[in-house]
Amino acid sequence: MLEIKNLTVQVGERRVLNDVSMSVPSGATCVLFGPNGSGKSTLLSTIMGLGSYKVVEGQIILDGTDITYMPIHERAQLGIGLMSQRPPNLVGVQLRTMLKVTGHGKVDPAKLAGTLGMERFLERDVNVGFSGGEIKRSELLQLAAQNPCIYLLDEPESGVDLQSIEKVGTMIHELITGGIACAGKREREGKSALIITHTGQILDYIEADRGYVMCDGTMYCSGNPRELLREIRTKGYEECIQCRLVKMN
Repeated sequence: MLEIKNLTVQVGERRVLNDVSMSVPSGATCVLFGPNGSGKSTLLSTIMGLGSYKVVEGQIILDGTDITYMPIHERAQLGIGLMSQRPPNLVGVQLRTMLKVTGHGKVDPAKLAGTLGMERFLERDVNVGFSGGEIKRSELLQLAAQNPCIYLLDEPESGVDLQSIEKVGTMIHELITGGIACAGKREREGKSALIITHTGQILDYIEADRGYVMCDGTMYCSGNPRELLREIRTKGYEECIQCRLVKMN
């Protein structure tokens, strides 16, 4: 599905990703752990083709197609969907309109919003005056309309209160497993996801197949996501770095 091969990325003269390699198989869910400022969001933005991130080495492969230098809209058409950690307010753009555009006219906004309990937000401008949890649910609703084959989710727990995290976590589980009736004809078994998490709380709601740990723009280790999370919680990220250094030597 998604392969990242020896990816090195710069912003201006500053290197922000260093020789990063990882993969997300078709139908698999992978989580990416790492401290703040470690390059996790940069990786997702680079996969999506956002911002001023310049790929200086490596490749991004989606279903056998090299998308490393492909425009954003073409990546979206191929089936990449991104939920940002801090999406912008879209003044003057109603959520209903956004769902119609995102779903290419193939979705009924009211019906889709009803499955997620978001009917009362349809006439409101996207994200304007929304709480943290409501913004996340709005983003997930737009992803449901887009119906991508791979979800890139940037810290879905961020800014969400304890009451809302269950709704957000359940929505993510339903999207990945096909429990939400999305637009289009992609099969549920083809859904993949790469989820950034700082706390690991999202693992209370989803089953992840593999975990990765990134620090300082470098992918340090991978393995069972729950075992990695347990090590991180008890020993911190420094342990992952030391483990990598020992293996390299």
